[in-house]
Amino acid sequence: MMIRIFPYGAIQFMAFEHYKTFITTKLGVSGHVHRLMAGSMAGMTAVICTYPLDVVRVRLAFQVKGEHTYSGIIHAFKTIYAKEGGFLGFYRGLMPTILGMAPYAGVSFFTFGTLKSVGLSYAPTLLGRPSSDNPNVLVLKTHINLLCGGVAGAIAQTISYPFDVTRRRMQLGTVLPEFEKCLTMRETMKYVYGHHGIRKGLYRGLSLNYIRCIPSQAVAFTTYELMKQFFHLN
Repeated sequence: MMIRIFPYGAIQFMAFEHYKTFITTKLGVSGHVHRLMAGSMAGMTAVICTYPLDVVRVRLAFQVKGEHTYSGIIHAFKTIYAKEGGFLGFYRGLMPTILGMAPYAGVSFFTFGTLKSVGLSYAPTLLGRPSSDNPNVLVLKTHINLLCGGVAGAIAQTISYPFDVTRRRMQLGTVLPEFEKCLTMRETMKYVYGHHGIRKGLYRGLSLNYIRCIPSQAVAFTTYELMKQFFHLN
């Protein structure tokens, strides 16, 4: 997870800034919409670049005591490559991941950016403070940053969760007994919905995921804002 999250976070936030500038200057799109577009594109870029690491992470996390198919990260890479069609084995479930990541990252960046701009516009003294690297720029207070990041994560996760369920099932591949019924995104979603419905199927585990996602996004956005000040980027 740690090996994956470093390049994933770096690529996502870097790509977001580049896409935002490109969309604003080259395409002439401004307002809050450019955050949604840039966030979606950044999320998809980060996913495509780090997806093999995500597949290996899921496989290793799914293992139970006494039934270890993989002895470690390198062994997992070798086994998947040898037994599941070479490089294509590392990209099982990529389509639902991209389709889920587009709204997830887009809504996440859009919500955080919108909450930030609205908060600083209507309640600058209550919610904001001068940036440590540039006193002329207002930034959110740390606890407000955490709150906005958490809200952004919760909303984005709710919208994209069915794709997340589909992705995990497809990534597990031959590990699952119903493997042959979940070869494509459409088949997987149809199987989950047909056997478990919406609440206990496509949205199963959502409440537990909130416990992971909300603090994760809150810390990610807050750290990003603090690092921008640390490196004098405001």
